[in-house]
Amino acid sequence: MYTVGVKASPTTENPIYGSLQYLKGVGPWRAQVLGRMGLFTIQDLLYHFPRDYQDRSSIKAIAEVELDTSATIKGKILSVRLRPTWKGRSVLEVLVGDASGTITATWFNMPFIKEKFRTGEEVLLHGKIKRYRYLQMVNPEFEFLNKEKEDEPLSPSGIVPIYPVTEGINQGLFRRLVRKALEFVPYLEEALPGPLIEARHLLPLKEAIGEVHFPSSLESVKKARRRFAYEELFLFQTALALRRQRIKTERGNAFRIGLKVDEHIRRLFPFRLTQSQEKVLEEIRQDMQSPRPMNRLLQGDVGSGKTVVALYALLVAVANGFQAALMAPTEVLAGQHLHTLQRYLQKATLKMALLVGGRASKVRKDDLKAIREGEINLAIGTHALISRDVQFKNLGVVVVDEQHKFGVLQRDRLRQKGLMPDVLVMTATPIPRSLSLTLFGDLDISIIDEKPPGRSPVKTLWIPRRRLTEAYDLIHEEVKRGRQAFVVYPLVEDSEKLDLKSAQEGAERLQSIFPEFRVALLHGRMAPAQKDQIMGSFRDKKIDILVSTIVIEVGIDVPNATIMVIEHAERFGLAQLHQLRGRIGRGSEVSYFLLFADPKTPEARKRLEIITQTSDGFRIAEEDLKLRGPGEFFGTRQHGLPDFKAADLARDLPLLKAAREDAFKMIEADASLESFPLVKKRVLEKYKGRLRLVGVG
Repeated sequence: MYTVGVKASPTTENPIYGSLQYLKGVGPWRAQVLGRMGLFTIQDLLYHFPRDYQDRSSIKAIAEVELDTSATIKGKILSVRLRPTWKGRSVLEVLVGDASGTITATWFNMPFIKEKFRTGEEVLLHGKIKRYRYLQMVNPEFEFLNKEKEDEPLSPSGIVPIYPVTEGINQGLFRRLVRKALEFVPYLEEALPGPLIEARHLLPLKEAIGEVHFPSSLESVKKARRRFAYEELFLFQTALALRRQRIKTERGNAFRIGLKVDEHIRRLFPFRLTQSQEKVLEEIRQDMQSPRPMNRLLQGDVGSGKTVVALYALLVAVANGFQAALMAPTEVLAGQHLHTLQRYLQKATLKMALLVGGRASKVRKDDLKAIREGEINLAIGTHALISRDVQFKNLGVVVVDEQHKFGVLQRDRLRQKGLMPDVLVMTATPIPRSLSLTLFGDLDISIIDEKPPGRSPVKTLWIPRRRLTEAYDLIHEEVKRGRQAFVVYPLVEDSEKLDLKSAQEGAERLQSIFPEFRVALLHGRMAPAQKDQIMGSFRDKKIDILVSTIVIEVGIDVPNATIMVIEHAERFGLAQLHQLRGRIGRGSEVSYFLLFADPKTPEARKRLEIITQTSDGFRIAEEDLKLRGPGEFFGTRQHGLPDFKAADLARDLPLLKAAREDAFKMIEADASLESFPLVKKRVLEKYKGRLRLVGVG
């Protein structure tokens, strides 16, 4: 039936959805290997884009390469040597030569690739040229030409695609499979509507797919990638628009917020709200008075007063006879919220319960019964809130603090504890515009962009370790004045034991440096009661210097703490440093954020430069996104971020805005997508089963 030997799946006649097993050159074993890469059909293979390209039209002779530039060279392997270095590490050195000279390809701590290299084989190397004692390429990309039978150019341009591959599938084989798959391009279905392709100046699908794999020029690569980046963003924004449309039709609780309720709640706050808080409060009031469930993200920099705004929403629910829940990512933060709310609610009559791990079974059993019977008005807790045995009588409002610390499924499970409760998710980690439009594109977004009056400035200083004595003098001076200090140690190699050891040693050392001060240690492996006791002592000024791991990253509020030291600050991310800085400067005194660091990499140095130059959380977030990319920004894989192959959220914000505008206009005009069946088909292919979760925030 088809021109090439591929069987379509039983459910479709289009061979583009046929199993890769039947593509010439694949077979059952290779189909299994490709399956581990997430490639099962011809379409999957065609949408597996190159991660890079080599311009083999400009292969250089070894004698012509220039230092500190990237180059591609071709030569024969003359020798292979693996030598050990200190602490069990190794260096692999492969000497390669052509008619003009020799160069050494060097790989550190990769002994397992030694067996790939054979003396006499011809190899292509691509990487940066360095000279130490001799000419070198460090960790270059490599490809064996005679083994791959790739001497002939793959395209007239000489530009060769480099793919993400896995063990058992090498570059040459993968390129040949893609070549074979390209014979099926006539069967590809163009999902993007023609007017959009024209209006956004995009390449048509069939032209773009050929150019992205075997480009006629580097300029055509850019055009092809732009087309596929737009397509990915458009399909995802269409999914968000569908989710938002569905939320508009859902029925929730229309809360009554009369003058009496508003005044009663405001009397509990010991200060006037800022204009920014008032603006956000009005947005939340309108949401809660509507029968449509609130689905709102509240962003506010550290110390901007989000908790009070969230408390207003919680108390509105209670005033209307409903229960409310506040979920935080750590026991310390949940306990801090309980302490803060108890302070605000001294004159209120509502009942609260704290649900965290490790509480006595009798206390937990009593709390669960009270929540189930509606006797508890406000439940505060960690992941313990979403346990199966937690049942609410009538949950009306859910607040999730530091929402990025939870997975989408976890947040959804809390929402399912009630009958379409209003949901407010909060973050003190400023989210770049591109990520907020992607991760939270179907949520209404509120931003608190000013801090309460009377907050002190924070001076951020980067201090090399050779100048620690000066820093200790500053700590001594501040604590002697009656102030308090945090000293924070990083996670070392993701090991809690190593983390704890370094913090313990640090606490002992600081006690010897400051014998007249009271030094204590706080870490994540302590029992909840012990953590609460230490934090309580610190708040009550019974501890002068609190040595801690990153357990104090979010939510800790001790206005008398005016100094924070970050040990090995080069190991922290930008967002994490900004969060930690928010733990001080919460009173009227000038505060100091001291970064003890001797960075070894340009990236670490860049992070320290940025954090010392600005306290603007949104600028820091944008810079963080550029440095780390969206996949690392805050562990976004578990938080609903799509696996984009062509789009780059740090670079493609204009394209994202265009795709969002187009998708939302399309859904507004045709919510059923009856006029756009291929768009509907592709969205369901990519996001089937996730559309409900897309809007969980």
